Amino acid sequence: MRMTVDSTLGARPADPGAPPLAPGAVPMLGHAGSLLRDPLGFLTALREGGDVVRLRLGPRTAYAVCDPSLVAALLRSPDFAVGGPLWDTMGVLLGKGVATSNGALHRRQRRAVQPAFRMDRIHDYAAVMEDEARRTADRWTDGETVDLGAEVFRTATRVVARSLLRVDSIDERADRLAAALHTVFEGLYRRMILSFGPLYRLPLPANRRFEHALADLHRMVDEIIAERRAATASGVATDDLLAALLDDRDENGEPVDEQEVHDQVVSLVVAGAENVAKTLTWVFQLLAEHPEHEKRLSEEVESVTGGRRPVAFGDLGELAYMRNLITESMRIRPAVWILTRLATVDTTLGGYRIPAGTDILYSPLAMQRDPRAFTDHLSFDPDRWLPERAADVTPAAHAPFSVGNRKCPGDHFSMAEMAVILGTVVQKWRLVATEETDSTARIGITLQPRSARLQVRAR
Repeated sequence: MRMTVDSTLGARPADPGAPPLAPGAVPMLGHAGSLLRDPLGFLTALREGGDVVRLRLGPRTAYAVCDPSLVAALLRSPDFAVGGPLWDTMGVLLGKGVATSNGALHRRQRRAVQPAFRMDRIHDYAAVMEDEARRTADRWTDGETVDLGAEVFRTATRVVARSLLRVDSIDERADRLAAALHTVFEGLYRRMILSFGPLYRLPLPANRRFEHALADLHRMVDEIIAERRAATASGVATDDLLAALLDDRDENGEPVDEQEVHDQVVSLVVAGAENVAKTLTWVFQLLAEHPEHEKRLSEEVESVTGGRRPVAFGDLGELAYMRNLITESMRIRPAVWILTRLATVDTTLGGYRIPAGTDILYSPLAMQRDPRAFTDHLSFDPDRWLPERAADVTPAAHAPFSVGNRKCPGDHFSMAEMAVILGTVVQKWRLVATEETDSTARIGITLQPRSARLQVRAR
């Protein structure tokens, strides 16, 4: 067993044992039933059992880490790799792209994608972000009820496709991608919690919908890659992320295989469309719930832009309240609410023995709503991120783009995209809740409101 001492966590005991079993396990299912019925409440309550607790998920055993400082140590430790129930399940969708790979493969893949997210390149993408934001805001009519979730997913998909992949013929595919990902993500969550493989091979309607959507998603990515290869063969040169992926070489200097290129594109489309869209959907929902914050945001945007549309990339440095509002939205209503890791060696964490091969899970949502880390932890308060107040926040409790070598390479891209879309929408529209609006979280691999149908009213 590797024995470790971490100055921030204290010396490890000489003979650590297993963490306590969380209450509520039932025969056969263990804690899986609780994770299916009320996962957010269940994960939030786990902290009452200790900093690390043991879970049973059907036939599997997993450990849940509930303390933010321990999660930070976990993410930076070489003893834990990307793996566990979430990533095992996501592998069906993402394959071996940069999101799911480890070790030397991950380092090489990250080097391939990182240049596309430099600040100077993000500046180059700004025209696409601004154009798509304007298109979105201009599609609506005064008094119309709009499905904000569907709208911003389509917008985010188009931004990724046009900026990172230089795919201009994305209109019909954006709708197909949205429909496919919606079905796939719902099915993936069930597969993560209840990992009974034979169940998902039965010819049930839900299984058939999942397989059809997954196949359609992969088919669209193959179409995009094939079109680019054909354009390159005809002499059309491009300098974008897709070109870099097609030119990437493995550790032997050989071109990477077609499957790896495919998996890299899927990873980037999913992260760039799914996570951004879900985050923005929550932002719009929160603005409808808190018109006082929408008013403040609108006034800031008007002050910075002077009414010029759309909000430009160059405006973002002056939109301090907007940055704080997006940050607070990601804290209280995160799109990514559960993550997992895999212990690669016998080690310890929080004073407990962690055998090699153990699945570890933690919940960003539970940490970000932890009263030990945040004052008035359930209040939507963008001003908590003002410099004079942010010092009171436990840093490890809020890392929406992760940390260390797993930090999302597209964090600045995503923040710029969300700010441009959000600012452009609030320039033109006020968002009002309707009878159809439902802020109850709909559970999947990511979180989204059950219904984000809002009325738009002209300013």
